[in-house]
Amino acid sequence: MAVHLQDEQEIANFKYFWQRWGKWVFALLLVAALAYLAYVLYQSHERGNGEKAAGVFETFATQYQANNDAGAKKALLQLQQDYPKTIPAAQATLMMAGVAFDQGKYDDAIKHLQWVGNKQKSDFIQALVAQRLAVVYLQQQKYDQALAALDVKVADPFKPTLLETRGDILVAQQKNKEAVAAYDGTLKLLPKEAPQRQVVQMKADSLR
Repeated sequence: MAVHLQDEQEIANFKYFWQRWGKWVFALLLVAALAYLAYVLYQSHERGNGEKAAGVFETFATQYQANNDAGAKKALLQLQQDYPKTIPAAQATLMMAGVAFDQGKYDDAIKHLQWVGNKQKSDFIQALVAQRLAVVYLQQQKYDQALAALDVKVADPFKPTLLETRGDILVAQQKNKEAVAAYDGTLKLLPKEAPQRQVVQMKADSLR
């Protein structure tokens, strides 16, 4: 019974983590998207595709906000087929991954995330996809796959999030000693002003 309650608490914690930090990460993605779009608009070769993809994404966002699943999926498919390497396509697919996750459709969320990871090679998006894939696998209790998803090479600023998620997976496996090491490693990598330091510190202290 105690183990069952602990499992339920872990699931609640991970969902809370996703909901709390997912918005923050998505905000960063939007900043990256705006920067990317501003850049491509000055590039003659990419200007047409960038503008068209942005237009389709606007349609997707409108249908998404109106809860028109058919319309949103149609726009998403157009982005993926016609403009697969654009940030708007990645944004739309990540949003659908989030919807699938919230609905408990974990396999669909994985497919969406893997699609983005295959199309976008920037360190930021690779780290984002890796972290979210790991969380989805964690919800499925596929711990080995969750840890494997985090095994990506990214720039130093993105390593703390991956290492913290590794700690979360180790906690779910009841490998508390290894989890503490992961959290302590995360704290060493995080800037002192990072907002998530307090959360990571609390996680580590609770296991000591």
